[in-house]
Amino acid sequence: MAINKNAYARYKILDQCFSNQFKEYYILDLIEVCSIELSEHFGKPMSVSRRQIFDDMTFMKSDLGFSAPIESYAKGKKRYYRYEDPDFSIKKQELTQSERDQITDTLMVLSRVKGLGNTAWIEELKLKFDSKHEALLNNDTFISFQENIDLVGINYLGELYNYIKNKQALKITYKAFKQTESIEVIVSPQYLKQYNNRWFLFVWNQNRQQVTNFALDRIQDISIASETYYRCDIDFNKDYFEEIIGVTNFIDKRAEEVKIELSDQIIPYITTKPFHQSQKKIKDNILTIKVKINYELKQQILFYGTAMRVLTPESLANDIKQMLEESLNRYK
Repeated sequence: MAINKNAYARYKILDQCFSNQFKEYYILDLIEVCSIELSEHFGKPMSVSRRQIFDDMTFMKSDLGFSAPIESYAKGKKRYYRYEDPDFSIKKQELTQSERDQITDTLMVLSRVKGLGNTAWIEELKLKFDSKHEALLNNDTFISFQENIDLVGINYLGELYNYIKNKQALKITYKAFKQTESIEVIVSPQYLKQYNNRWFLFVWNQNRQQVTNFALDRIQDISIASETYYRCDIDFNKDYFEEIIGVTNFIDKRAEEVKIELSDQIIPYITTKPFHQSQKKIKDNILTIKVKINYELKQQILFYGTAMRVLTPESLANDIKQMLEESLNRYK
Protein backbone atom coordinates (compact mmCIF):
# COMPACT_ATOMS: atom_id res chain seq x y z
CA MET A 1 0.00 0.00 0.00
CA ALA A 2 1.86 3.07 -1.27
CA ILE A 3 0.70 6.32 0.34
CA ASN A 4 2.26 9.73 -0.18
CA LYS A 5 3.38 11.63 2.93
CA ASN A 6 0.66 14.31 2.68
CA ALA A 7 -2.09 11.71 2.57
CA TYR A 8 -0.58 9.66 5.39
CA ALA A 9 -0.26 12.77 7.54
CA ARG A 10 -4.00 13.41 7.03
CA TYR A 11 -4.86 9.79 7.87
CA LYS A 12 -2.93 10.04 11.15
CA ILE A 13 -4.70 13.27 12.10
CA LEU A 14 -8.12 11.83 11.25
CA ASP A 15 -7.24 8.63 13.12
CA GLN A 16 -6.60 10.66 16.26
CA CYS A 17 -9.95 12.41 15.87
CA PHE A 18 -11.92 9.22 15.24
CA SER A 19 -10.20 7.53 18.22
CA ASN A 20 -11.31 10.25 20.63
CA GLN A 21 -14.39 8.87 22.34
CA PHE A 22 -14.87 12.02 24.41
CA LYS A 23 -15.29 14.60 21.67
CA GLU A 24 -17.62 14.81 18.70
CA TYR A 25 -15.93 15.74 15.42
CA TYR A 26 -18.23 17.13 12.75
CA ILE A 27 -17.03 17.66 9.17
CA LEU A 28 -16.08 21.30 9.84
CA ASP A 29 -14.09 20.20 12.89
CA LEU A 30 -12.19 17.64 10.81
CA ILE A 31 -11.42 20.24 8.14
CA GLU A 32 -10.18 22.72 10.75
CA VAL A 33 -8.05 20.22 12.68
CA CYS A 34 -6.45 18.79 9.51
CA SER A 35 -5.67 22.25 8.14
CA ILE A 36 -4.06 23.42 11.39
CA GLU A 37 -2.07 20.22 12.01
CA LEU A 38 -0.84 19.98 8.42
CA SER A 39 0.23 23.63 8.43
CA GLU A 40 2.22 23.07 11.61
CA HIS A 41 3.68 19.76 10.39
CA PHE A 42 4.88 21.02 7.01
CA GLY A 43 5.73 24.56 8.12
CA LYS A 44 3.51 26.37 5.65
CA PRO A 45 -0.21 27.26 5.37
CA MET A 46 -2.22 24.30 4.15
CA SER A 47 -5.96 23.77 3.77
CA VAL A 48 -8.09 20.67 3.31
CA SER A 49 -11.36 20.59 1.41
CA ARG A 50 -14.61 18.96 2.47
CA ARG A 51 -14.35 16.58 -0.47
CA GLN A 52 -10.80 15.59 0.50
CA ILE A 53 -11.93 14.62 4.01
CA PHE A 54 -14.72 12.42 2.64
CA ASP A 55 -12.32 10.85 0.11
CA ASP A 56 -9.87 10.14 2.94
CA MET A 57 -12.58 8.50 5.03
CA THR A 58 -13.63 6.36 2.06
CA PHE A 59 -10.05 5.19 1.56
CA MET A 60 -9.48 4.54 5.29
CA LYS A 61 -12.64 2.39 5.40
CA SER A 62 -11.65 0.37 2.33
CA ASP A 63 -9.74 -2.93 2.24
CA LEU A 64 -7.01 -1.16 0.26
CA GLY A 65 -6.69 1.32 3.11
CA PHE A 66 -7.00 0.35 6.78
CA SER A 67 -10.48 -1.24 6.98
CA ALA A 68 -11.22 1.47 9.53
CA PRO A 69 -14.65 1.18 11.24
CA ILE A 70 -15.58 4.84 10.72
CA GLU A 71 -19.24 5.55 11.51
CA SER A 72 -21.33 8.71 11.31
CA TYR A 73 -23.74 9.56 14.10
CA ALA A 74 -26.66 11.95 13.82
CA LYS A 75 -27.06 14.76 16.33
CA GLY A 76 -29.79 17.17 15.41
CA LYS A 77 -29.36 18.12 11.78
CA LYS A 78 -25.62 17.42 11.81
CA ARG A 79 -23.51 14.27 11.89
CA TYR A 80 -20.25 13.58 13.70
CA TYR A 81 -17.70 10.87 12.93
CA ARG A 82 -16.03 8.33 15.20
CA TYR A 83 -14.66 4.78 15.18
CA GLU A 84 -17.37 2.27 16.01
CA ASP A 85 -14.68 0.19 17.76
CA PRO A 86 -13.09 2.44 20.43
CA ASP A 87 -9.93 0.30 20.46
CA PHE A 88 -9.24 0.64 16.74
CA SER A 89 -6.38 2.76 15.43
CA ILE A 90 -4.40 2.69 12.21
CA LYS A 91 -1.32 2.86 14.43
CA LYS A 92 -2.05 -0.70 15.57
CA GLN A 93 -1.15 -2.30 12.27
CA GLU A 94 0.38 -5.76 12.15
CA LEU A 95 3.68 -6.21 10.34
CA THR A 96 3.51 -7.85 6.93
CA GLN A 97 5.50 -11.01 6.18
CA SER A 98 7.89 -8.96 4.04
CA GLU A 99 8.48 -6.50 6.89
CA ARG A 100 9.09 -9.35 9.34
CA ASP A 101 11.61 -10.94 6.99
CA GLN A 102 13.42 -7.61 6.57
CA ILE A 103 13.65 -7.12 10.34
CA THR A 104 15.03 -10.64 10.83
CA ASP A 105 17.61 -10.14 8.07
CA THR A 106 18.64 -6.76 9.53
CA LEU A 107 19.15 -8.23 13.01
CA MET A 108 21.26 -11.04 11.58
CA VAL A 109 23.45 -8.56 9.68
CA LEU A 110 23.86 -6.32 12.73
CA SER A 111 24.93 -9.25 14.89
CA ARG A 112 27.81 -9.92 12.47
CA VAL A 113 29.04 -6.34 12.13
CA LYS A 114 32.36 -5.73 13.87
CA GLY A 115 32.96 -2.59 15.87
CA LEU A 116 29.52 -2.41 17.51
CA GLY A 117 30.92 -3.55 20.84
CA ASN A 118 28.70 -5.80 22.93
CA THR A 119 25.95 -7.06 20.63
CA ALA A 120 24.13 -9.10 23.28
CA TRP A 121 21.18 -6.72 23.03
CA ILE A 122 20.83 -7.59 19.33
CA GLU A 123 20.81 -11.30 20.10
CA GLU A 124 18.24 -10.75 22.85
CA LEU A 125 16.01 -8.75 20.52
CA LYS A 126 16.33 -11.39 17.80
CA LEU A 127 15.45 -14.12 20.30
CA LYS A 128 12.33 -12.26 21.43
CA PHE A 129 11.36 -11.64 17.83
CA ASP A 130 11.86 -15.29 16.83
CA SER A 131 9.96 -16.55 19.89
CA LYS A 132 6.79 -14.95 18.52
CA HIS A 133 7.03 -16.67 15.13
CA GLU A 134 4.45 -19.31 15.99
CA ALA A 135 2.00 -16.65 17.12
CA LEU A 136 2.51 -14.80 13.87
CA LEU A 137 1.70 -17.90 11.85
CA ASN A 138 -1.63 -17.98 13.66
CA ASN A 139 -2.26 -14.30 12.78
CA ASP A 140 -1.91 -13.19 16.40
CA THR A 141 -0.67 -9.61 16.68
CA PHE A 142 2.25 -9.26 19.09
CA ILE A 143 3.69 -5.86 18.24
CA SER A 144 2.32 -2.43 17.52
CA PHE A 145 3.99 0.95 17.49
CA GLN A 146 3.24 4.58 16.87
CA GLU A 147 4.57 5.69 13.52
CA ASN A 148 5.65 9.16 12.56
CA ILE A 149 7.12 8.72 9.11
CA ASP A 150 8.50 11.74 7.27
CA LEU A 151 8.75 13.64 10.55
CA VAL A 152 10.30 17.02 9.76
CA GLY A 153 13.54 17.66 11.68
CA ILE A 154 14.13 14.04 12.69
CA ASN A 155 17.39 14.13 10.72
CA TYR A 156 18.82 16.41 13.42
CA LEU A 157 18.16 13.94 16.25
CA GLY A 158 21.38 11.90 16.14
CA GLU A 159 23.47 14.98 15.43
CA LEU A 160 22.04 16.88 18.41
CA TYR A 161 22.46 13.88 20.70
CA ASN A 162 26.18 13.85 19.94
CA TYR A 163 26.48 17.62 20.42
CA ILE A 164 24.91 17.28 23.89
CA LYS A 165 27.16 14.34 24.73
CA ASN A 166 30.28 16.23 23.59
CA LYS A 167 29.20 19.54 25.23
CA GLN A 168 29.36 21.58 22.04
CA ALA A 169 27.90 25.09 21.74
CA LEU A 170 25.80 25.63 18.61
CA LYS A 171 24.36 28.33 16.40
CA ILE A 172 20.78 27.46 15.49
CA THR A 173 18.69 29.08 12.78
CA TYR A 174 15.08 28.81 13.90
CA LYS A 175 11.72 29.92 12.60
CA ALA A 176 8.81 29.71 15.02
CA PHE A 177 5.48 28.66 13.54
CA LYS A 178 3.82 32.06 13.95
CA GLN A 179 6.88 34.10 12.94
CA THR A 180 7.57 35.36 9.43
CA GLU A 181 11.33 35.73 9.92
CA SER A 182 13.88 33.21 11.15
CA ILE A 183 16.30 34.00 13.99
CA GLU A 184 19.84 32.92 14.82
CA VAL A 185 20.69 32.08 18.40
CA ILE A 186 23.75 30.73 20.24
CA VAL A 187 22.83 27.84 22.53
CA SER A 188 24.31 25.12 24.72
CA PRO A 189 22.18 22.01 24.01
CA GLN A 190 21.12 20.16 27.18
CA TYR A 191 18.34 17.63 26.58
CA LEU A 192 16.08 16.00 23.97
CA LYS A 193 12.45 15.09 24.67
CA GLN A 194 9.62 13.71 22.58
CA TYR A 195 6.11 14.95 23.28
CA ASN A 196 2.93 14.52 21.25
CA ASN A 197 4.81 12.98 18.30
CA ARG A 198 7.27 15.89 18.08
CA TRP A 199 10.88 16.20 19.27
CA PHE A 200 12.07 19.18 21.30
CA LEU A 201 15.61 20.36 22.04
CA PHE A 202 16.12 22.01 25.43
CA VAL A 203 19.00 24.46 25.52
CA TRP A 204 20.71 27.07 27.63
CA ASN A 205 19.87 30.08 25.49
CA GLN A 206 22.96 32.28 25.69
CA ASN A 207 21.06 35.24 24.21
CA ARG A 208 18.39 35.15 26.93
CA GLN A 209 20.49 33.56 29.69
CA GLN A 210 17.79 31.00 30.44
CA VAL A 211 16.54 27.55 29.43
CA THR A 212 14.32 27.49 26.34
CA ASN A 213 13.22 24.78 23.92
CA PHE A 214 13.11 24.46 20.15
CA ALA A 215 10.88 22.12 18.15
CA LEU A 216 13.13 20.13 15.82
CA ASP A 217 10.67 20.54 12.94
CA ARG A 218 11.16 24.34 13.08
CA ILE A 219 14.96 24.26 13.05
CA GLN A 220 16.33 25.39 9.68
CA ASP A 221 20.07 25.00 10.25
CA ILE A 222 22.60 23.92 12.88
CA SER A 223 26.29 24.81 12.96
CA ILE A 224 29.08 24.63 15.52
CA ALA A 225 29.66 27.86 17.50
CA SER A 226 32.97 29.10 18.90
CA GLU A 227 31.40 30.21 22.19
CA THR A 228 32.08 28.30 25.41
CA TYR A 229 29.58 25.57 26.25
CA TYR A 230 27.52 26.15 29.40
CA ARG A 231 26.13 23.23 31.38
CA CYS A 232 23.10 24.26 33.45
CA ASP A 233 22.36 22.53 36.75
CA ILE A 234 18.76 21.53 35.94
CA ASP A 235 17.83 17.86 36.31
CA PHE A 236 15.84 17.30 33.13
CA ASN A 237 15.20 13.66 34.03
CA LYS A 238 13.11 14.71 37.03
CA ASP A 239 12.76 18.25 38.32
CA TYR A 240 12.17 20.20 35.11
CA PHE A 241 9.07 18.28 33.97
CA GLU A 242 7.72 17.37 37.41
CA GLU A 243 5.22 20.23 37.64
CA ILE A 244 4.14 20.54 34.00
CA ILE A 245 2.27 18.76 31.26
CA GLY A 246 4.16 18.83 27.97
CA VAL A 247 7.31 20.88 27.41
CA THR A 248 6.52 24.51 28.33
CA ASN A 249 7.91 25.39 31.75
CA PHE A 250 7.65 28.93 33.06
CA ILE A 251 10.46 28.92 35.64
CA ASP A 252 9.19 32.05 37.39
CA LYS A 253 5.70 30.60 37.94
CA ARG A 254 4.54 28.32 40.74
CA ALA A 255 2.47 25.19 40.38
CA GLU A 256 -1.22 25.70 41.16
CA GLU A 257 -3.88 23.31 42.39
CA VAL A 258 -6.24 22.58 39.52
CA LYS A 259 -9.65 21.02 40.10
CA ILE A 260 -11.55 19.54 37.15
CA GLU A 261 -15.04 18.07 37.20
CA LEU A 262 -15.19 14.79 35.26
CA SER A 263 -18.08 13.03 33.56
CA ASP A 264 -18.91 9.53 34.83
CA GLN A 265 -17.83 8.11 31.49
CA ILE A 266 -14.25 9.38 31.65
CA ILE A 267 -13.43 8.56 35.30
CA PRO A 268 -12.28 4.95 34.64
CA TYR A 269 -10.02 6.22 31.85
CA ILE A 270 -8.41 8.97 33.93
CA THR A 271 -8.04 6.57 36.86
CA THR A 272 -6.05 4.04 34.83
CA LYS A 273 -4.21 6.65 32.76
CA PRO A 274 -3.43 9.54 35.13
CA PHE A 275 -3.75 13.06 33.78
CA HIS A 276 -0.56 14.06 35.65
CA GLN A 277 1.75 12.44 38.19
CA SER A 278 0.45 14.77 40.93
CA GLN A 279 -3.08 13.40 40.44
CA LYS A 280 -4.89 12.62 43.67
CA LYS A 281 -7.61 10.02 44.15
CA ILE A 282 -10.74 11.12 42.29
CA LYS A 283 -13.52 12.00 44.74
CA ASP A 284 -17.06 13.10 43.85
CA ASN A 285 -16.07 13.27 40.17
CA ILE A 286 -13.37 15.87 40.94
CA LEU A 287 -9.86 15.46 39.56
CA THR A 288 -7.19 17.34 41.53
CA ILE A 289 -3.68 17.97 40.22
CA LYS A 290 -0.93 20.46 41.00
CA VAL A 291 0.73 21.87 37.87
CA LYS A 292 1.91 25.05 36.22
CA ILE A 293 -0.64 26.50 33.82
CA ASN A 294 0.65 26.24 30.26
CA TYR A 295 -0.54 25.76 26.68
CA GLU A 296 -0.26 21.97 26.78
CA LEU A 297 -2.45 21.70 29.89
CA LYS A 298 -5.18 23.70 28.16
CA GLN A 299 -4.92 21.55 25.03
CA GLN A 300 -5.24 18.38 27.10
CA ILE A 301 -8.39 19.69 28.79
CA LEU A 302 -9.90 20.73 25.44
CA PHE A 303 -9.05 17.29 24.03
CA TYR A 304 -11.61 15.69 26.34
CA GLY A 305 -14.36 18.11 25.30
CA THR A 306 -17.53 17.93 27.39
CA ALA A 307 -16.07 15.20 29.61
CA MET A 308 -14.14 17.85 31.57
CA ARG A 309 -15.03 21.17 33.21
CA VAL A 310 -12.44 23.29 35.01
CA LEU A 311 -13.54 24.44 38.45
CA THR A 312 -10.39 26.15 39.73
CA PRO A 313 -8.36 28.23 39.31
CA GLU A 314 -10.84 30.71 37.89
CA SER A 315 -8.26 32.14 35.47
CA LEU A 316 -7.82 28.72 33.82
CA ALA A 317 -11.58 28.17 33.66
CA ASN A 318 -11.99 31.55 31.95
CA ASP A 319 -9.22 30.75 29.44
CA ILE A 320 -10.86 27.44 28.53
CA LYS A 321 -14.25 29.12 28.24
CA GLN A 322 -12.82 31.81 25.94
CA MET A 323 -11.13 29.21 23.73
CA LEU A 324 -14.39 27.26 23.44
CA GLU A 325 -16.34 30.42 22.63
CA GLU A 326 -13.85 31.34 19.90
CA SER A 327 -14.18 27.84 18.47
CA LEU A 328 -17.99 28.09 18.58
CA ASN A 329 -17.91 31.47 16.82
CA ARG A 330 -16.28 29.81 13.83
CA TYR A 331 -19.63 28.13 13.17
CA LYS A 332 -21.62 31.36 13.29
